[in-house]
Amino acid sequence: MKKIEPLNLTISSSPHAHSSNSTAVIMRDVCIALVPALIAAIVLFGWRVLTLTAFSVAGCVFFEWGYRRMMKKDCTVGDWSAVVTGVLIAFVCPANVPYWMILIGDFFAIVVVKQLFGGIGMNIVNPALAARALMMFSWTSAMTSGAYHEVKLLDAVSSATPMEALAAGSLPNCSVLELFLGRCGGSLGEVSAAALLVGGAYLLIRKVISWRIPTAYLASVAVLTMLFPRGGNDFFDWMLCQLLSGGLLLGAIFMATDYTTSPVTHFGQLAYGVGCGVLTVLFRYFGAMPEGVTFAILIMNCCVGFFDKMGIPARFGAIKQKKKRGGETE
Repeated sequence: MKKIEPLNLTISSSPHAHSSNSTAVIMRDVCIALVPALIAAIVLFGWRVLTLTAFSVAGCVFFEWGYRRMMKKDCTVGDWSAVVTGVLIAFVCPANVPYWMILIGDFFAIVVVKQLFGGIGMNIVNPALAARALMMFSWTSAMTSGAYHEVKLLDAVSSATPMEALAAGSLPNCSVLELFLGRCGGSLGEVSAAALLVGGAYLLIRKVISWRIPTAYLASVAVLTMLFPRGGNDFFDWMLCQLLSGGLLLGAIFMATDYTTSPVTHFGQLAYGVGCGVLTVLFRYFGAMPEGVTFAILIMNCCVGFFDKMGIPARFGAIKQKKKRGGETE
């Protein structure tokens, strides 16, 4: 009889699944997915987009490194989360935003929203959107001004953003095709719907994000704007302009799907996406500012625990007990 040697087993708490995907790998995938929108912004607005984005990334990385070093904590710059935050902060700003304003947004996002709550995975709301909210409240005119790049004249020309026209109850001056390609005013990373959809497709293929949140978000906005068009406009054109304008696609694909600030249960993700869509339409229709994506996602970030609780599946074989009036269970 062959003697079996004893096995050395390591017992640990769940989860036991192993994956080669680390935080750094996921964040690098997000950076890759943002490259098409960055290229489109450079073509539309000029080379200042590249320097502005690089400056924002450098600011976020520096603030994270400096805070962690000052607090004598492990350096987390290598996980690339600060890089993603820096790119997204630049993307939600106009191409002519001052550098000092970007730097203040970087500090607020990294130090106040992220690090003071414990670092990556501990923040309650999305850092980039929180920074945009601060900048919009502090410098509204600078953050809501739009510019587009006229290819024939090779000159940046000030123009009203499509969201300003939609907020007034009229369709934008640009066509649906121009909205899709990005030849319109707006923040530098949100104008090209085509580039954002390419990045979203990459994230879906890489399984970095789930289809539930973006689909529920965009579908709810599409249904509500189609049912309730404004200004006597054609319902289909109104719906398309709402979907392709402003930061809706950038928010639905890259912001609302943030791991830390979004639900993990399937039903919770769908409910969360619908909630983001409903609030976005309400803010766009009745809010003081033309855009509503930022505040819709931030509010829903605070409700993630509720949506996760809603989506918890029943245990296999569990029997739900009925409650009597006195609080006792049968």
